[in-house]
Parts: sequence; C-alpha cells; structure tokens
Amino acid sequence: MTQPSSLAEIAQRLQGYDPQALPAGHVNAFLAELVQPVAQQETLPLMQALGRILAQDVVSPISVPPHDNSAMDGYAFRGSELHSDQPTPLKVVGTAFAGAAWQGQVQAGECVRIMTGAIMPAGLNTVAPQELVKTEGDAVLVPAGLLQAGDNRRLLGEDLMAGQVALSAGSRLSPAACGLLASLGLPTIHVWRQPKVAYFSTGDEILSLGEAPREGAVYDSNRYTVAGMVQALGCELIDMGVVRDEPAALEQAFRQAAQQADAVITSGGVSVGEADFTKAMMKKLGDVAFWRIAMRPGRPMAVGRISEAGHSAVLFGLPGNPVAVMVTFAAFVRPALQQLMGWKAPALPLLKARSMEALRKKPGRTEYQRGTVSRNAEGQLVVSITGNQGSGVLSSMVQANGLIVLGHDQGHVAAGDEVDVMMFDGHL
Repeated sequence: MTQPSSLAEIAQRLQGYDPQALPAGHVNAFLAELVQPVAQQETLPLMQALGRILAQDVVSPISVPPHDNSAMDGYAFRGSELHSDQPTPLKVVGTAFAGAAWQGQVQAGECVRIMTGAIMPAGLNTVAPQELVKTEGDAVLVPAGLLQAGDNRRLLGEDLMAGQVALSAGSRLSPAACGLLASLGLPTIHVWRQPKVAYFSTGDEILSLGEAPREGAVYDSNRYTVAGMVQALGCELIDMGVVRDEPAALEQAFRQAAQQADAVITSGGVSVGEADFTKAMMKKLGDVAFWRIAMRPGRPMAVGRISEAGHSAVLFGLPGNPVAVMVTFAAFVRPALQQLMGWKAPALPLLKARSMEALRKKPGRTEYQRGTVSRNAEGQLVVSITGNQGSGVLSSMVQANGLIVLGHDQGHVAAGDEVDVMMFDGHL
C-alpha cells in the first residue's frame, strides 16, 4: 500500500487552496484525496448484510428466470395462431403448474391452461389472461385485437443471465439488492468491514443528559445528531460522550479515539480565537489543517489525521453550533465516510424548486438554508425557509425536509426564482 499523502501535499495539488477562505467544493476535493477506504473484508450471511457495502462484484451463477415462464394465470398457445379479425378458438389439452415442467405435446389449435410462474410448454410463446377469454366446455375463445404474439411471457434470463455481473463492488445492499442476491441462491456475501467512527463533544459548557442545569451551560444535542447520522450511514459508532476542556482529558480522548477508530469526529473547539485546548491537542497528535470555509452555517472546521500506537484515523473537527454540525456533516463528512466505507455512492441530487420568498445572499460563499419543499396548485416544486436560520436553531432542522443550496457565486434570490434543494432523504 502506498504511503498516504500529507495534508500539505494534497493542498499543493489543489489550485487556489486558501485555508482562510476555502470554497466548499475544494473541501470535498481535499477529502477525496485524504480518505482511504477500509481494506478488510467480511463474509456475512445474506440476512445480516442489509446496508453493508459489497467488497467484490457478484457474478450471477444462474439465469433468472431459469426458463421462459408465464407472467400470469391464463392459457398458453402459439402466438402465430392468433386471428386478427375474429376470436381465436383453442382446445385446452392440459394444465401447467408452477414448479414442474408440463409433459405433453400441443398441436395446432390447442392450448394449455397455465399458472403464474409455470414453465412455458415447448413451442408456446403467448399467454392469454384468464379474465380475457371466454370458455366453452374444453375450449376457450381469445378475443381479437387484444393480444400480440409473445405477450405475458417472461423470457429466460430477462432479469439476469448466468455470468452477468449482478451487483458491482462498492454497491450498498438495499432490501431490493438483498432480494436479488437471494434470487441467485447466494447464502453468504463478501462485504467491507464497517468503519468505526468515534465521536465526542468538547467544552466545559456542555452538559450530558441527566446532569442538573447550570448557568451558562447547554445540554449536548450534537452527540445525538452525530450519532444518528453516523449510524444511519452504516458505520459503527464509538460514543465517547463529553470531554472537558482540559489538556490531559483531551489528550487521553484523542489518543483513545485514534487507537480504536477509523475516523474521529468532534464538535466544538475549532473556531478562531476560542480559549480552549482542542486545537492545540489536534496539532500535537496529528497532521491537521484548520479551515475557514466560505459557507454558512459551519465556517470553522478542522480536518486531518491523528495517530496512536501505529494506527491512523481521519479527523473531522466540526463547529459547535448544532445546525452547523449537521450541515457540515451532510456536505463534507457524509461523502468522506462513504468513501471510507468503500461505498461508490452517487452525490445527493439537487432538485429545482421555486423559492416562495426573497432570500438574501452574499456572493463568495455557499449557503445552506433550511427549507420545506412541497408542490403548489400547478404541481410545481416550491420551497419555503423554516423561519429563523440561526446556526443554533435546531428546531428549524426538524421542521425542514431539505436544504436550500445557494452556490458560491450566487447573489440574492427573488421570490419565484428557482433554487437548488438537497433533500434530506433520511440521512439527517
């Protein structure tokens, strides 16, 4: 394995890199070079693999379906015998059930009653749904003009052919993907190991749940939002609670996290001029860059690597305000952790919606405003902001179903203008 680049080497490869006014797009480019995927594989029973990331291509060992079969209950016959201008009479000579091939011969003018999923008898290629035909004793009449040759037949391998790649390495195993693998008869699957992500909040003003309120202190909401986002993504969480703003406590927490985890996330202690020891400890233990990102909310951020006992972990030092934590996670940490997981995930799509109100915006920074997307009477997507956009107003994230993304060079938005919206889609 090649030695990972230092932060300085990565920065040199990025044109226009300025840690004091870093465009949001540069952050993702930086992290794409910084983060290296986990290298260990696991073999899991398929029933335990939901949400995991495939470590190898899955090549189909069989064709699905393994034979031509009926798509519905009805009558199988030769499509070439259909009359175009009058009903087609057919004599029923047997019944084909799912699970076994029908044994027999079908002559001209004959058909076989067939059940959904049953193998198509030799020479037959069309199925008339039972609700369309008229029965007369041991014969049926197929109405004219309703069917074409080949209708209601599933072809061998139309889902997958033997030898075809069914799922590619780097895919996340959704319920549909697990069902697809089950249809191939695969009881186990090779996946990447789940990354371990350690998190702790920093600051003497942070209260853990259960502690009595005190003047100037706030309860730790970041611990629960970050834990939820990490686990929803599919990583293993190492919850380290709240760490006081004391050098010895911080050093012990950073060393413990770096030794146990693949990534370490903290909140608080990265703003310019903060009177705490978090930044100093990050510098002491690792190769860390401190950024002022041209974005709102979430301007201050620290990124790098910290090491302990020969083990290295990626570090994300997030701001302390609750909304800023969630926005920076969605914009930067989430795609970086996906890369760590080995997940070749597409970027979250941006939808176009018309703003219901004017939005003030300064060019030169990316803004993420909380919004509620809906459809108006004409069926158009529209979006409204959720009131106060302060970075400490966590209730606005609960009310929102997406983030209005105002680009780096974008200015004020007039009511009725189209804007980009990143929908939450369960990840926040």
